[in-house]
Amino acid sequence: MRSRYLLVLAALPLLAEPAVHYELSFPNAVHHEAEVDAIFEGVSSSALDIVMSRSSPGRYALHEFGKNVYSVRVTDSTGNELNAVQVDPSTWRIQNHTGTVRFHYTLFGDRTDGTYVGIDETHAHLNMPATLVWARGWERAPASIRFHLPEGKNWKVATQLVRQKDGTWFAPNLDRLMDGPAELSVHDLPEWKVEGARFRVALHHMGTRAEAAQFARMCEAVVLEEEGVFGALPPYDDGTYTFLLEVLPYASFDGMEHRDSTVITGAGDVIHGRGEGMIGAAAHEFFHSWNVKRMRPKSLEPFDYERANMSSELWFAEGFTNYYGPLALERSGMISLNEFAHGMGNAVNAVLTSPGRLVRSPAEMSRMAPFVDAATSIDQRNFGNTYISYYTYGQALAFGLDLTLREHFPGKSLDDWMRTVWHEHPDVDRPYTMSDLQRALAEATGDERFARAFFDHHITGKEPLDYANAVGAAGLVLRKAHSGKAWWGNEQIRFSAAGADISGETFQGSPLYRAGLERGDRIISVDDTDVTAETTVDSLLSKHKPGDHLALRVHSRRGEHDARVTLAEDPRLELVTFEETGRAITAAIKAFREAWLSSKAIHPLPKLGPLE
Repeated sequence: MRSRYLLVLAALPLLAEPAVHYELSFPNAVHHEAEVDAIFEGVSSSALDIVMSRSSPGRYALHEFGKNVYSVRVTDSTGNELNAVQVDPSTWRIQNHTGTVRFHYTLFGDRTDGTYVGIDETHAHLNMPATLVWARGWERAPASIRFHLPEGKNWKVATQLVRQKDGTWFAPNLDRLMDGPAELSVHDLPEWKVEGARFRVALHHMGTRAEAAQFARMCEAVVLEEEGVFGALPPYDDGTYTFLLEVLPYASFDGMEHRDSTVITGAGDVIHGRGEGMIGAAAHEFFHSWNVKRMRPKSLEPFDYERANMSSELWFAEGFTNYYGPLALERSGMISLNEFAHGMGNAVNAVLTSPGRLVRSPAEMSRMAPFVDAATSIDQRNFGNTYISYYTYGQALAFGLDLTLREHFPGKSLDDWMRTVWHEHPDVDRPYTMSDLQRALAEATGDERFARAFFDHHITGKEPLDYANAVGAAGLVLRKAHSGKAWWGNEQIRFSAAGADISGETFQGSPLYRAGLERGDRIISVDDTDVTAETTVDSLLSKHKPGDHLALRVHSRRGEHDARVTLAEDPRLELVTFEETGRAITAAIKAFREAWLSSKAIHPLPKLGPLE
């Protein structure tokens, strides 16, 4: 006899398993618009809150993506209108539904970078938190996307999302969906394999296929070098890693890491360009496929799409990555030792000469990310005196620590610490804390006391590493870049016929700061000479030495007045090789450099020359 409870259940309508499906089309791409349908099936709650993200993985500040959502229309499965109440700028509440909610909206996007959306007649460049709404409480629901590509444009889809037989793209949950950017365009797609993993470069650019192939070989060299640091590749979810590049005149320079892909954008061409160009960005972002996308701070896991995400460990997650990117280029032969040393010297100089080092530790600098990571503000800030980028600070720390470990722990290096962290925290289900990082350093070196002192003095403390001594074993010299030169400060100054306008904060301890000058002041003359050009100031300073005084005529908030500045010696530092100073390279230095800078690739590298 059947239970009466089973009979009752059998009589009830069956609700579908919760699932989300998205439909995207681009009928008005010329005006940077997409039409988006988000269909939520199997809704069992009486009210469904639909959210547009306010933050994005890899970013730490708020970006308020909801500002680009409009023309919202909500219907049920039969097309009947449902009422949507906007309860806050990023949330719509839908009630009185029948189990299915179709949320339609128009999305505007005209910024091609790693954070936002760029849509025009040539492409749709989609960062998912800036593109797709989602439902609160549905974070574990699977999702699929169908892209309706414009007819006649020959667009293709490149993404780390998984292609399905029906032509849709799949993500098992919200985190994978939000972390799956997509490039819809006519793009080159060179690829290669390493140990069964497939690598692709989806390159939307104005160059040639030969340039795309050359860049892919450069990326291959980066992949092999950085694999050598850890001893193995990460297990990519679909066995594929994709470099998504937009190299276009109107693209903003940016790089953004994702679990199985990276977005890199910028102007110029893909082979040459800003600094180390696109390959420098690729080297940084690919290292993130270990460091931060799998070896992840507990403070960022799970990621919160509705608030700013703060972490004390960005000096490690971002800063150490900023060291390993250029290191991979040097180890693969794409940049020279001199170029590598110059870049590391810039980071060390920024740390040692910045007044911010006395205000905040690296851990505290990391917690500033919500205020500085592409964050916007209209009020003036004093960051020149209180802040050093955790990218820069962490890069300098990684560089100094790597040399220190190699000298004081024979056979050990920073690579050992990175491998230990990955072994103990291989994926986001085992995120690390600051204490975990300290324990891993103690394990890698076999010296708990050293690890504790490093964190106490240099991570949660404000004491700098002893760079001057650390670099000597590698045949490098940290020295003053302008020894004996008179200097009045590094302040931002704009010159015009009216004089020299201080456009940024004056830096604590600099001659201009000590003379009482501040942002917004105008220096009209120096020693009765009008200063309308930078060359005039350079000429005046060249005739003086540190300790000399200059008479200034200044216009400030209190009106026009006289001031006196006492010149100092330029404190800026540079890192150069022994070869540049004429010092001999010993056998010990050669051996040190070989252990440090030689290729770490497990597999043979493609033959490449230095970057032009």
